[in-house]
Amino acid sequence: MTTRVGSLLRLTAFMVAPLATALVSVGAAAQTIKIGEINSYKAQPAFLGPYKNGWNMALDEVNAAGGINGKKLEVVSRDDNGNPGDTVRVAQELVTGEQVSLLFGGFLSNTGLALADYAKQRKVFFLAAEPLTDKIVWQDGNKYTYRLRPSTYMQVAMLVPEAVKLHKKRWAVVYPNYEYGQSAVATFKRLLKAAQPDVEFVADQAAPLGKLDAGAVTQALADAKPDAIFNVEFGADLGKFVREGNTRGLFKDISVVSLLTGEPEYLDPLGSEAPVGWIVTGYPWYSIDTPANRKFVAAYETKYHDYPRVGSVVGYSALMSIADGLKKAKSTDPDKLAAAFKGLSVDTPFGPITYRAQDNQSTMGAYVGTTAVKDGKGIMTNYRYIDGASVQPSDAEVAKLRAAD
Repeated sequence: MTTRVGSLLRLTAFMVAPLATALVSVGAAAQTIKIGEINSYKAQPAFLGPYKNGWNMALDEVNAAGGINGKKLEVVSRDDNGNPGDTVRVAQELVTGEQVSLLFGGFLSNTGLALADYAKQRKVFFLAAEPLTDKIVWQDGNKYTYRLRPSTYMQVAMLVPEAVKLHKKRWAVVYPNYEYGQSAVATFKRLLKAAQPDVEFVADQAAPLGKLDAGAVTQALADAKPDAIFNVEFGADLGKFVREGNTRGLFKDISVVSLLTGEPEYLDPLGSEAPVGWIVTGYPWYSIDTPANRKFVAAYETKYHDYPRVGSVVGYSALMSIADGLKKAKSTDPDKLAAAFKGLSVDTPFGPITYRAQDNQSTMGAYVGTTAVKDGKGIMTNYRYIDGASVQPSDAEVAKLRAAD
């Protein structure tokens, strides 16, 4: 009898232990908000390494301050291999397998558009941190998708007035041949022609992303004899273009206007070979003397023993946007989050931004300046910050572009 009672007690304990563990897990999950993050870490490490540092720093700050309405944030991150198909597969895994409450991330425009469509179809909230394509908030926009970084249109619109000041007639363009590059060039041509009707475009050089044949491209540009060049290449392709152009003397007596080239991710690797006199968008973190930037730079350097890049700002601001959105919504419900983000104000290292109700685009801006070389390194000089709100099309134009929610 005693043996039987002992066996029953042991059996009961064996059955209760997993149940207790499960209850503890459920209790812990109830105190955590799980967020899914998707990005092309292997494909674009120069930008996305600092970006991940940025959102991790923000995550630590939010949780150290008590989390969101008493709940800690947990980020579950996945790599999409820079492929739209993998992006959707990973999103599905995060939503159904990991049961995340929302998604953020994206780098390339094509993967960002895939995530935006997934968010629309599955009614999942998605904050596009980096993808620059205009379609993500306009033609393919939807109520569940918001975007942090200034769009392709916005950044081109920041540069066009500087291009007009050059008074150059014959322009050539060089760009990566996918959504971002195509959109940037189309917008530049349209806005420049509107401001300077006599402008001519004498050469178009488009190459697959990551596969620029710099010798052939620079020779074709030289043969066209342009007065100025609009460049949209970035990353390794930018390095190839700059080095080959320097070697062949392409840039001598030719003005260059260039998207993203002032970003430390792409300018710093060039070292003393960095271009001089290019008009660029970027982030001169080392000399921006605002309280928000000084605080961010000091905290980032303390945490990582490294300096921040644009990716760091984007990652940090994305996670902080999500935190502020969750506080305002007081819920992880996708519809409530989408409503909370309309008109949401967020403090960032660039200063306060607002997510526009018209198109779900934030008003984050960018720095526009001129490249130079100092102490063997590329820098930005004569720069100024341009508020994203100042380079948006009119509400009437947005309404025509914006797809129905």
